[in-house]
Amino acid sequence: MTRLTSYTSYADAQAHFSGDGLWDLFDGDRQSLNIAHECIDRHVDGERPAVIVIQADGHDEILSFRQIAEDSARFAHYLAGQGVRAGDRVAIMLEPSRAFYMAVFGAIKLGAIAVPLFTLFGPDGVKLRIDDCTPRLLITNAEKAALVPPSPALGIVVADRPFVAGLERFPPRFAPATRADGLAIFQYTSGTTRALPEAVRHTHRAVVTLMVAALYGTGLRPGDRFFCPSSPAWGHGLWHGTLAPLALGITIGAYAGKFDAERALKALQDHRFTNLSAAATHYRMMRTSGAAARYRYSLKKLSFTGEPIDSETATFIESTFGAPLCSMYGTTEIGVILVSYPGAPDFTVKPGSLGKPVPGCRVEVHDPSGAPCPPGVTGELKVWRRGAWIPTRDLGRTDADGYFYHGGRADDVIISAGWTMSAVEIEDAILKHPDVREAAVIGVPDALRGQIVKAFVVANRPGDDAFIAEIQDLVRRRLSQHEYPRRVAVMAELPKTPAGKVNRKVLREREQSDAMGTV
Repeated sequence: MTRLTSYTSYADAQAHFSGDGLWDLFDGDRQSLNIAHECIDRHVDGERPAVIVIQADGHDEILSFRQIAEDSARFAHYLAGQGVRAGDRVAIMLEPSRAFYMAVFGAIKLGAIAVPLFTLFGPDGVKLRIDDCTPRLLITNAEKAALVPPSPALGIVVADRPFVAGLERFPPRFAPATRADGLAIFQYTSGTTRALPEAVRHTHRAVVTLMVAALYGTGLRPGDRFFCPSSPAWGHGLWHGTLAPLALGITIGAYAGKFDAERALKALQDHRFTNLSAAATHYRMMRTSGAAARYRYSLKKLSFTGEPIDSETATFIESTFGAPLCSMYGTTEIGVILVSYPGAPDFTVKPGSLGKPVPGCRVEVHDPSGAPCPPGVTGELKVWRRGAWIPTRDLGRTDADGYFYHGGRADDVIISAGWTMSAVEIEDAILKHPDVREAAVIGVPDALRGQIVKAFVVANRPGDDAFIAEIQDLVRRRLSQHEYPRRVAVMAELPKTPAGKVNRKVLREREQSDAMGTV
């Protein structure tokens, strides 16, 4: 039987995709399956690299499939000796490193539940998640261990070099025995600590359904060299950047430390990565760094996710890397549903589009009554699941060719004097100003118009009256007379979620707080 990985065209994706075809990519079956085995153990072949960790300080750490297999087996034996059992949670708060992959895959091998935590969480962020998932152990470093409130129910393991070396006393083999429907990973979304999202609970079989996004969202195929700089504490970095490519035996690049655009660009050159998937913010930082022309690249497939990308950056990326930038849209809860099929020779990537549905998936744009919207009309994006339409809480529209376009979050719509405006479109226009590096737009209360547009920008020049007027005139010219930002604030930086998305919620809360203070 021809495997799904052998097909590269859009037409073949529609003609040959099947659920059975996804299962054919794995050793396990619908009863017994283990993510660690599928991603690591079955790919052990000599010293073939599994992960190249790009350190922000300039050092690269190369880990083979064999090394991670043996490290994770020893760690699984260690956990069993500590009384950790199947179903227990093991929290891991580490940057990409030998210890991180050892801990994640070791916990999963044992049948415990791995819970990746973002390394930049403060004490409150850590405590909220620890209280929510109640892990038996937290695996971290000495610096972060000091931030964790002491608890008799929580063991803290500092996974430093002496600890890792001490695991050599355990056997380098561990035979997993997990059910496909057994829990494997708890994944927290990147919400604020004041409104902690519930952990999304993933089973081992989630790695099978993940292949839909891998094959058609990031265009992964055996033989790729894949780089994703997103943190593996979040869905993009863990599922799309780590588990999916490793499950196909692909060498991956991971990034540890504070993201530096030039460091990432140099890594693309040095390690000859052919496939890159990153957040929109990463691509914007590459554009504004001014360093892209200093390096040479081997990239053939490019994708992004997390939030819409501005047209200026999309144009820059295609001209720099020689391939179109492909959108991959979905959420942690519903998975990836709209893609631009990177690497498919017969799929036209339309600028600004989210692409088309993944094979076997129904997506529509609905009006408030639940009726489908005609092309060009904005409504809410919904996906058909288990006999019902599931809302995404995102707005969108389609065109006459069946491509989907993002219209922002439902709460990012601004209604001013009866006009409905998209924060995403206004941000895109502002980012065309050569001195603007980042932009975020929200609606703020106004006694006359109900709401008016306020823009927050990070720029290379002071926010004087002349600069503000330039931004306002630019939006008037590119969009319409009524959509320009009536207020503009120049800031040193924009608030972001831990996953790197602009956090408009924080901006709204600040505006509300300032308004209350004024009153």
